[in-house]
Amino acid sequence: MEQRTGIITFKGQPMTLVGPQLRVGDPAPDFALTGADLSTVTREIVLDVGKRAALLIVVPSLDTSVCSLESQKFNARLGELPASLYVAVVSMDLPFAQARWCAAQGDVKLEMLSDYRERTFGTNYGLLIAELGLLARAIVVIAKDGTIAYLSVVPEVASEPDYDGALKAAAAAAAAA
Repeated sequence: MEQRTGIITFKGQPMTLVGPQLRVGDPAPDFALTGADLSTVTREIVLDVGKRAALLIVVPSLDTSVCSLESQKFNARLGELPASLYVAVVSMDLPFAQARWCAAQGDVKLEMLSDYRERTFGTNYGLLIAELGLLARAIVVIAKDGTIAYLSVVPEVASEPDYDGALKAAAAAAAAA
């Protein structure tokens, strides 16, 4: 499996990403994530077989302050997005930990998906941090046609993403034919 360095740091320390370097316009690789009910959630399910676009908010762990804050901010801004858009947080957290986080927050409308079981999302999207066994902080927007419409990997894992850029790209992907 391909390994890439020089892309992200964690608290200033260089990290290694496992998987390919994807770009906007590339076909979005498939994945097998685990939903809150322990079911398998694939790219085709997320896209409803080409009927909707998807915004995937990729975080290392909801048990950290930055990931929790980021997820809260996206949850609070969901009203800015078309209702047809699929929006989910993707992490390595167990579905039980994700459910605990949601319960502690109150009104969470974001879907929660876990890559703990198969790690296909992290490795297929080039976002698995080899040294930590966690996902890099990133935003992935998949267009209805199954291509990557937006991809932003946050250079420092402990930093927040570009919320406005992500929301703008997600809304555009949802509006596209």
